[in-house]
Amino acid sequence: MGKRFAIFAALAWIAGLAAFAAAAEDYPNRPIRVVVGFSAGSGADITARVVGQRMGQLLGQQIVVENKTGAGSSLAAEFVARAPKDGYTLLLATIANPINAAMGSNLSFDFPKDFTPIVRLTTTPNILVVHPSVGVKSVKELIDLAKSKPDQLSFASSGVATGTHLSGELFKVLAGVKMVHVPYAGSPQAVTDLLAGRIQLFFSPASTVLQHVRDGKLVALASTEAKRTAIAPELPTMVEAGLPGFETGLWFGLLAPAGTPKEVVDKLARAANAALQTDEVAKALAPQGIDLVGGSPEDFARYLDGEMKRWATVAEAAGLKK
Repeated sequence: MGKRFAIFAALAWIAGLAAFAAAAEDYPNRPIRVVVGFSAGSGADITARVVGQRMGQLLGQQIVVENKTGAGSSLAAEFVARAPKDGYTLLLATIANPINAAMGSNLSFDFPKDFTPIVRLTTTPNILVVHPSVGVKSVKELIDLAKSKPDQLSFASSGVATGTHLSGELFKVLAGVKMVHVPYAGSPQAVTDLLAGRIQLFFSPASTVLQHVRDGKLVALASTEAKRTAIAPELPTMVEAGLPGFETGLWFGLLAPAGTPKEVVDKLARAANAALQTDEVAKALAPQGIDLVGGSPEDFARYLDGEMKRWATVAEAAGLKK
């Protein structure tokens, strides 16, 4: 009886594998949903819609964007983590996801284990800007000033545990300085107080502050990505400005529930990379200060692993572990 059961189980397993492979080969045969953890009109939403439209054309199926806001994208991530592992429900991941996981937030899912990386789509650099009254023209001058005045300079963020907050904490750790964190409800509110001189500096999304820099109302010191940003190529990176190891920005990428067939993941990655190479996608995203990335699922997996380690170190050093 046991031997007969084992044979039936083996046959069922083989049949299941065959059906799984056939489904992957037929993929996609219905619309694909991309869940975004931020509101319509946000950088995440714009990226998902622009890239998704072109991906849908290449795949022969519509890609529908669904906004599920709340808890720094954790609600969207939880929804996708529990979705079927068939490639029809994807997450537009952002820097907030590894930050929340690295900080030990009370999540109902395991971010590194419950998702399969597909591709990192885009990145938007933050720009370190200061109010002119601070009187510095370089990152080195800012560090020297902060060291001479511990806890007398304040830096803004668009909220606790956001990318702009952790950028400031990373700066404190790497530069060895003490500053006061002032969280706001979003970047526009932070910029309002920065322009008024009520706070001194902000690691702001580039598109939010560049016009103020060009108008002479703010001073830009550096951008935060590994490479100089196309929207402000005259700015040095933080590394070029003398702070080795500083690399951060607002990135977006596609994730699928863990266990999604590799054939499906690879097909999605190929479509995403092809979409990123089209002129219409580049022209739609460039004015937003969004740089295109692309790459393989393995590239994205390595990047996410680095993000988890980076923000875990920063959160611990800043006393933000929960």
